[in-house]
Amino acid sequence: MKKACFLLTFAVLYNAFGYSQLVGNINDPVEWVNPLMGTDSKPGLSNGNTYPSICLPWGMNYWTPQTNRMGDGWTYQYNADKIRGFKQTHQPSPWMNDYGQFSIMPVTNKMVFDQDDRASWFSHKAEIAKPYYYSVYLADHNVTAEITPTERTAQFRFTYPKTDSAFLVVDAFDNGSYIKIIPSEHKIIGYTTKNSGGVPAGFKNYFVVYIDKPFSVARTWHEKTMGKDNLEIESIHAGAIIGFSTSGGEQVNCRVASSFISFEQAEFNLKSELGKDDFDQTCRKAKLAWNKQLGKLLVEGGSVDQTRTFYSCLYRTLQFPQKLYEVDDKGSVQHYSPYNGKVLPGELFAGTGFWDTFRALYPFLNLMYPSINIEMQKGLVNAYKEGGYLPEWSGPGYRNVMVGNNSAAIVADAYIKGLRGYDINTLYEAVLKDADTEGPIDAVGRRGVNYYNELGYVPYDVKINENAARTLEYAFDDFTIYQLGKALNRPKAELERFANHAMNYKKLFDPQTRLMRGRNRDGSFQNPFNPFKWGDTFTEGNSWHYSWSVFHDIAGLARLMGGRNEFAKKLDSVFILPPVFDDSYYGTVIHEIREMQIMNMGQYAHGNQPIQHMIYLYNYAGQPWKTQYWIREVMDKLYKATPDGYCGDEDNGQTSAWYIFSAMGFYPVCSATDQYVIGTPLFSRMTLKLDNGKTLRINAAGNSGINKYVQRVQLNGKVIPYNWLKHSALQMGGNLEFIMGENPEKNRGTKPEHEPYSLSTDQRLGGLFSEKVIY
Repeated sequence: MKKACFLLTFAVLYNAFGYSQLVGNINDPVEWVNPLMGTDSKPGLSNGNTYPSICLPWGMNYWTPQTNRMGDGWTYQYNADKIRGFKQTHQPSPWMNDYGQFSIMPVTNKMVFDQDDRASWFSHKAEIAKPYYYSVYLADHNVTAEITPTERTAQFRFTYPKTDSAFLVVDAFDNGSYIKIIPSEHKIIGYTTKNSGGVPAGFKNYFVVYIDKPFSVARTWHEKTMGKDNLEIESIHAGAIIGFSTSGGEQVNCRVASSFISFEQAEFNLKSELGKDDFDQTCRKAKLAWNKQLGKLLVEGGSVDQTRTFYSCLYRTLQFPQKLYEVDDKGSVQHYSPYNGKVLPGELFAGTGFWDTFRALYPFLNLMYPSINIEMQKGLVNAYKEGGYLPEWSGPGYRNVMVGNNSAAIVADAYIKGLRGYDINTLYEAVLKDADTEGPIDAVGRRGVNYYNELGYVPYDVKINENAARTLEYAFDDFTIYQLGKALNRPKAELERFANHAMNYKKLFDPQTRLMRGRNRDGSFQNPFNPFKWGDTFTEGNSWHYSWSVFHDIAGLARLMGGRNEFAKKLDSVFILPPVFDDSYYGTVIHEIREMQIMNMGQYAHGNQPIQHMIYLYNYAGQPWKTQYWIREVMDKLYKATPDGYCGDEDNGQTSAWYIFSAMGFYPVCSATDQYVIGTPLFSRMTLKLDNGKTLRINAAGNSGINKYVQRVQLNGKVIPYNWLKHSALQMGGNLEFIMGENPEKNRGTKPEHEPYSLSTDQRLGGLFSEKVIY
């Protein structure tokens, strides 16, 4: 007897053991996203440090419910009980905090405006969070609030009860703000200057709010004081409250836009992006925009949890950096510059830290979304022209945090991976300048550059903090400059200089401990030395984390450690050692330490970026099956599409990009090369719709939690014996086949010639290593 078939959102299959559901074709990827992943966080312990971003991919403005007080970087915490407003945000992380922020909040019964007085209890049971839509019931006001976004605008829909005391509060926040109510146009305008740094004098975010209902009450307020008859106010903390009567279930709609340029540009943003669309039309368009980008990666054959986690991580990778540019009424792109305070033509982006994102986020854009990274590279050209240096942390302008000169890797990797259509010569000029100068703040250019150029390292005893971390990152950055210089046919002497500097990592290698160690100006190593000590000579980690930060010459590092076998044993030690630590540099247990300690993976600290590539390094030691084992351990244990779903800071898409790459079956250990290092795919099938119109199908028939070991790899029918794949080959599309098995395959990828790229190996082969195999 035939059974009836039903059309479902997804097809459910069963694996060979019949225990878990496997997901078939994905038709609506945005519905698999949980924007609340990572929101159950706090300063002392991060499970992601995220907030639900109601936005479009790489949009200029995001919206989020605000549970915490104004100015608190943890703007939304999952365990909170009350919502204080719905905030426009540009916040890249709670540690960097926000800029250009204001909020809107419906209230009833009493004309209250203070953030604590207007706050309402809510429950996650009466909350819907999607990338393109948010809804929540505000219990104290008996109001349901809904939001849907465009890149620079949003629509709100508030469903009020029957009352003659319905209000709407607009809060322009403190730090200097302005509000004006225009009842005849059902409009409120204002600006906010609230920011946490990285802006010049005169910075403003201009906003306009249109309400589709006449006002029976219109008052401005400042600080804790309600105004009387004035409809306009400029103060340290300004806001507006309007009132009206509503029938039961009446919907009041708001149309909101903002601009960093002017009120007129905010009005134009509203007109051009919303037009005459109603709430539902905007919501449908926002959903389509997300599905267009998420749909470039379609997965099959994973569990429900794996599928949800994959698309929730992909949602995070498509959020930062944010567009900081706007389009005027003539169709020209322009931006307000946080570097010089002027309105200038061209693209600009903000809200990313290259220390985090050079590792996987930007390589992911180069693989799957090169068009948007071309815009970002144009934005870097403008940032350099306007500020004199490339930003290492943009929020929105220069921020004085983290170490390294990793803008070099961002620029080099894009060009090496084939991106064109922007001024690479100006970017190379910027990279050269930044490599040889100290900037106006510590985190721009290279702090300690004179020591580095003279000695080959930044000394431990010259009062420059995190000196070993700086040295290791400068050496890698020099490698990326060398690679870019080769591609641009730069002079031989220039190339040799950076190639030689790329080997400076050796200056910090201590043969006694076989770890990286701070070194004094006279050449002696720091003493005493505790490899478990966090901070001090390293950045948010210890020597066990940073000793692997030789992305460009792992073979050379392995030789220093005693050869491939000893190198593999050293890698094993990371997981064998107990999670002990020395926090004396900080004087307290910072959250990154605690996150390592509680994950029960020894010294492996996936919750922070420096060690995230380390699992892939077994491919350089002839033991690729260990890479495959540990990848699955991390993916299965440390990621989940739940409020506590990350194992540390998510950090601008980087930790998510690790998961996305690892799910594909390969990872970009070394930026500015044409290679990805092979891991183990998570799904039995993944379809990548590349920007060039080609399709790459990644097949891993029989893949499962048990069959996690790679037996053979084929690209378009050709067996790949190596532990790496070429970016250029993948860009041709076709079929990438992983044959999977239950047991490690110890005859594949075990020879030195199977290793991925290393600079010292390449030099011994006459610079032909990355090109010696064409498949």
